[in-house]
Amino acid sequence: MTALVIYLHVHQPFRVSPYSIFSVGYDHDYFDDSRSPVDQRNEIILKKVAEKSYIPANAMLLDLLQKHPDFKISLSITGTFIEQCRAWCPEVLTSFQRLVATGRVDIVAETYHHSLAFFYSRFEFEKQVMMHRDLIRDVFGVTPKVFRNTELAYNDQIGKWADEAGYRAVLAEGWDPVLQGKSSNYVYKPPNTERTKLLLKNYRLSDDIAFRFSNREWSEWPLTADKYHSWLPHGDEQVINLFMDYETFGEHQWSDTGIFEFFPELIDRINSDDHYCFKTVTQAAELPAMDEVPMESTVTWADAERDLSAWLGNPMQQESLEALYRLEYEVLSCQDQTIIDRWRLLQTSDHVYYMDIKHSSDGDVHAYFSPYGSPYDAFMYFMNAVRDIRWQLSEHQNRRNT
Repeated sequence: MTALVIYLHVHQPFRVSPYSIFSVGYDHDYFDDSRSPVDQRNEIILKKVAEKSYIPANAMLLDLLQKHPDFKISLSITGTFIEQCRAWCPEVLTSFQRLVATGRVDIVAETYHHSLAFFYSRFEFEKQVMMHRDLIRDVFGVTPKVFRNTELAYNDQIGKWADEAGYRAVLAEGWDPVLQGKSSNYVYKPPNTERTKLLLKNYRLSDDIAFRFSNREWSEWPLTADKYHSWLPHGDEQVINLFMDYETFGEHQWSDTGIFEFFPELIDRINSDDHYCFKTVTQAAELPAMDEVPMESTVTWADAERDLSAWLGNPMQQESLEALYRLEYEVLSCQDQTIIDRWRLLQTSDHVYYMDIKHSSDGDVHAYFSPYGSPYDAFMYFMNAVRDIRWQLSEHQNRRNT
């Protein structure tokens, strides 16, 4: 049988408010929603997405889990999302807990703050992974056994790290230039690892739902459950990994597109086909690896390039993260938990994603998600916040010296 592995990523950032240079040195809350237009405030955005996506999608998934005893799914949920739910939408967090309580919903490990820390500080990266592990244990009572790095940013070093850290598998993009003729529909292993498997996203089948489902210019529109079912491989494939953002349901693909009718119909059809079964990512990791897949360069699941250019493709993005991580030693040494927490919130990769200046359909996607008037506004507000952290650290040092 071929295993269908459905994995959804749940995340909301704490967006930096329009933080002025004139606020540096006296107003240290960079995430103060009162500065933002009402429709761009973190609380308002979370509640809007909860109504459109999280609440109806969780109800849909719970219904499928109750209807089909063999149905399984995997989720990754960031620490920043959980913090926002605790503050503003506890009912959403409760609905996720109901899903996990069925015993057929996996939680995947990642960085607490949805950061790119792996590429800047291994110490900070590991700290955030541990923070996320502890949070998931506290909220859901489970310990993740499979790892995904932020935005599926993966290379051989991450595979090696995941193996040494004891994870059974790590998730990555099944990008054709890296696979060199191999299929993403098999389980692989990273080079020089003992136990960890590599589960690769089938990006064509995933993106048919996540991005193309409502596109009326797409030659396959409208996409029906029968049509999609007929596209699934019917050979000796081990796995079909469908990886996408959770907000596909109701936010990226609105309810009126038919997404909430399509998905249950698709699960019904797959469930009645003896060629397929459902597995969580942890269960898929128990399948034998067919081969090694090396990825010397970093591959992500974003933009046409499938690299880190969505976050590090221009000098503003590079300067922002370099300036932030240069403060690591001083921040962690100051022992002021408020400063440390805000420094970590600034590591969330969305901040530099909003600074993208690509002139393409990928650039349009960046602009769609951004709460700012331009990438330059995103850069200015972010760097002002970094300047304020630097000012606070200087004040800490002055107090020590007096």
